[in-house]
Amino acid sequence: METFHLLFVLLCSVFTLGHGVSRNNLPILSFDEGYSQLFGDDNLMVLKDGKSVHLSLDERTGSGFVSQDLYLHGFFSASIKLPADYTAGVVVAFYMSNGDIFEKNHDEIDFEFLGNIRGKEWRIQTNIYGNGSTKVGREERYGLWFDPTDDYHRYSILWTPTHIIFYVDDVAIREIKRTESMGGDFPSKPMTLYSTIWDASEWATNGGKYKVNYKYAPYVAEFSNFVLHGCTVDPIELTSLKCEDTSNPNAIPTGITPSQRAKMESFRKKHMQYSYCYDKIRYQTPPSECVINPKEAERLKKFDPVTFGGGRHHGKRHRRSRAVAM
Repeated sequence: METFHLLFVLLCSVFTLGHGVSRNNLPILSFDEGYSQLFGDDNLMVLKDGKSVHLSLDERTGSGFVSQDLYLHGFFSASIKLPADYTAGVVVAFYMSNGDIFEKNHDEIDFEFLGNIRGKEWRIQTNIYGNGSTKVGREERYGLWFDPTDDYHRYSILWTPTHIIFYVDDVAIREIKRTESMGGDFPSKPMTLYSTIWDASEWATNGGKYKVNYKYAPYVAEFSNFVLHGCTVDPIELTSLKCEDTSNPNAIPTGITPSQRAKMESFRKKHMQYSYCYDKIRYQTPPSECVINPKEAERLKKFDPVTFGGGRHHGKRHRRSRAVAM
């Protein structure tokens, strides 16, 4: 505990940097500088430029990669182009986790991209877990204002001792503030960053109604513009701390400007389709950090009137392990 308290204090000083600044000036890494293959054999392909990677899913296997370093806080980003056509049951994930180190009390910060049947749009799901609190999922789900299969778009995670912000193309779409009532549910231990593509037929599309159809394989997710800008931690001792150069006051944002907050609120009003705060099946009483907005609750009912209306549930939400992709 003393070690993590020391790291927390050090990082509080490290991350008092530019407020709400652009992330375009952060260094782009080649794949080999920041990542290693996690699984998938030749279903992971590094392009000749060394800065772009294709992950594919076929009948044999999915694929994935993992950061070479372990981080405690920072800014993490990649540009991703998702597979097109029929993608039901396919999940592409860009996330942080420490489940390999803390098996019983792991933390996690998730971007998950959920495929769909032909003619239906991909959806994004964000989520956090802290201290193994997998039974208290804090999922939100959104549509997008663009087709993520047409071109690359940037997806980013800002993780500080006090808050987590998810970005899509530099638009903040969700902010999670650390509160006293959350306790250990806020991710607070060192994590590595992962990206995977895998078969989640049992839950990903309409609760498992639509499965992966390998007639359309291989499903290929394309990645580029890798940013790993944070504080690295020794994976054995979990004590030594090395941070990226923070002398540039514009290096890492620490919050949301009023204009960015206005954009975030607009995005959420237009595109959010699910929030755990309004899920009456899972929570008779919403978690303490939730601020209930009656208008928002009513709007979300049209996406799932049973769940948000509190009636009998028509299916189960599954907590998945990405290891099954192997």
